Amino acid sequence: MIVHQLVRAQEGSSSDSLLALRDKALHDAPVELVPLGDLLVSYTPRVAGVDGEYVLALAELEAELPPILVHRSTMTVIDGLHRLRAAALKGREHIRVRFFDGAEDDAALLSVAMNVAQGRPLSMADRTAAAGLIFASRPHWSDRAVAAVAGLSAKKVSEIRLTAAGTLHCERRVGLDGRARPLNSAHGRELAGRLIKDDPAASLRTIAKKAGISPATVADVRDRLLRGEDPVPPRQRGITAVERRPQRQAPRPAQPREPEAKSPGELFMIFDSLRRDPSLRLNEVGRNVLRMLDACSLVAKDRQTIIANLPPHCKGQMSELMNGYAELWRLFADELQGCEELKGRTW
Repeated sequence: MIVHQLVRAQEGSSSDSLLALRDKALHDAPVELVPLGDLLVSYTPRVAGVDGEYVLALAELEAELPPILVHRSTMTVIDGLHRLRAAALKGREHIRVRFFDGAEDDAALLSVAMNVAQGRPLSMADRTAAAGLIFASRPHWSDRAVAAVAGLSAKKVSEIRLTAAGTLHCERRVGLDGRARPLNSAHGRELAGRLIKDDPAASLRTIAKKAGISPATVADVRDRLLRGEDPVPPRQRGITAVERRPQRQAPRPAQPREPEAKSPGELFMIFDSLRRDPSLRLNEVGRNVLRMLDACSLVAKDRQTIIANLPPHCKGQMSELMNGYAELWRLFADELQGCEELKGRTW
């Protein structure tokens, strides 16, 4: 079956709200028995359509299969097409259903997000096609926001965006946190630089709010100022390599490339590989590291649940604490990267 073209919309649910629906809210929705004849199939994130062998395997199971997910206003199946086909093959007249009551274009996006995280995984071709279709519905989403829903890396999403036909250009993009930020943060960086010079003790969050950029970008501006550099990187000013090369000076060593952003699924796979490594599990320091990473994995998985259940009076302090720890994590990552580069250097 050809993947259904998503309904175009400039507004709608954020990526974070859709992921929260997928991971928690929809699991608490009531289950209803619905006649198979009432259900429609108009789109699927699977480029190749239904896998007949997988349908046969499900039909042979004696255990009751999980409910499928259906968009209530259109009665269109969002997630569970293979389970629907298996029920029909077994001669069932009804199937267990959970309903989604949101907009139709949100239902299509949710179909992608659901299939990425559970059941029969989407192929790379499926996820790549899904990212292209998300651009049609949410061109204002950031690469990381699209990546989280489509199950890809932000770098891969950026590559797909460049080649996607008809994608609208947006001056600002909405991130995973639901906040819109400009594509070019040069003005915000310059303002942040002035604010830092005027009040060096101001928090990253305070300056970020005034400058209209993220706390992470403010941290980068501060670090650049401490190194005596321009708060705006040359590439954001449109300066070429020749223009910014110092005259009569030895060329500066190449700056290390920023690490590619990973999706929560990719981060879990890296963590899963580390926790299976005996060299970590069989010594005390390694076990402490794994416990630390397990806590990080919990945050990546249940961030919205944790936020929703924190006492309101703790959230401000928690935000400051997390910003501080984020700086320590970045320093830790840089030191680890330095060790890796030193190990691979030939003398």
